[in-house]
Parts: sequence; C-alpha cells; structure tokens
Amino acid sequence: MTSIERTAYPRFKRLITAHELHLFFSPTRDELEWAAGATDGDEHLLALLLMLKSYRRMGCFPALEEIPEQVVEFVRRQVELPEGTLPVYRAERTAKHHRGLVRKRVGVAYDQAEARRIAEQAIRKEAAAKNRPADLINIALEKVVEAGLELPGFSTFDKMASKIRTEVNASICAAIHDSMSPLQHTELLRLLEERDNDGTTQFNRLKKPAKGPSWRTSRT
Repeated sequence: MTSIERTAYPRFKRLITAHELHLFFSPTRDELEWAAGATDGDEHLLALLLMLKSYRRMGCFPALEEIPEQVVEFVRRQVELPEGTLPVYRAERTAKHHRGLVRKRVGVAYDQAEARRIAEQAIRKEAAAKNRPADLINIALEKVVEAGLELPGFSTFDKMASKIRTEVNASICAAIHDSMSPLQHTELLRLLEERDNDGTTQFNRLKKPAKGPSWRTSRT
C-alpha cells in the first residue's frame, strides 16, 4: 500500500497554523447565514460549516471525527456557539442531506463511477512511462479535480494504481519476450543457469553497479 504522505491526496496536517485556520476555515457571514438557514440546532450548524470548509480545503468529505480538534474549536469560536458544542449527526440521512447541500454550494458533482473512470484512464495512460504508485495517484487526482468531481477515497486510488501498474508492467514484459528470437531466449536463460565458483549467476554479476571512477582506471 502506498503511503498517503507520499501523494498529493488531501488530508489534515498534524500542525495547523493560526494563519491557515483563518485563511481556510473562517466562515464568511454569507456561509453562516446559509448554514443557519439549513440547520435546526448548534450541533448541526457546526457540523455543516465544518463539512463546507473542509470540502473547500480538501475536495472531499472527511469523517467528522477525523477533523482536528483545533479546527472544530476554531470554527465554533468564529460563529460564537456555546463552548462544548460538538459536530454531531443523530441520523445518517441528515449527514447525507448536508453533503448534498455542500456539493451544490461549491458546484461539484458526486459521480464516483465517472471519477473512477477518469482516474483509471489517467493512470493507464501514464503507467507505461511512470512506475512509482505515488506519481500515478497524483496524476489521477489532478484529472479528477479538473473534471469538477468529488474525490473518491484514497484506498480507491491506491488499489487502482497498484492493479493497473501490475497489468501494464506484465504487458511490457510480454511484449519484450515476444519480440525476442529463440536464440535470445536461450542466451537470456543462460544468465540464470551458469554460475561462478562462488555460486552466483551471470545475472547477479550483470546487476552489480559499476565501480566508482578512480585516477588509475581513468588513465587506462
């Protein structure tokens, strides 16, 4: 599995500065009025604002419990909710409704099938030239965002990159094998069969990196 830290997939930083809090998570008056008109209590108001600001920052909806406490407290103080107010949904249908409100407000579509199709197409196109899963995931992320779609979960990108990378590499190996003559096949197998006195194969010797340049070898 690729480490999410090696990719550009959006996530909360361990340490969020005061500047970043004000820049990315301060609700505007218009956002507060919008959220207040769509909710019936402090908990839902805080939850909806957190979903809105998190989506604007990340391009996806984190679970409420994944939102750092300092972000929760900052937004709560900004809109002057009672101390101790927590972002809680008593019913999943309310959370689902609020996600729909946020998507409509920020102008994105929720189409996971299309997002996966775009991601797969981007990864498959680049996999022949790029082999690092993190690079493939980053390319897919860029294309999905450009399409104005909500990002699927990180595991979706990770599994897709691993699967397609394996398929493309296998295809490249098969093409090389099929282009070789019978004699070349035989010579290639000899690299694995013939061994030196210490038991290593010619293939092992072939893989050894070249020695660093020296004054003596440079003169010769």
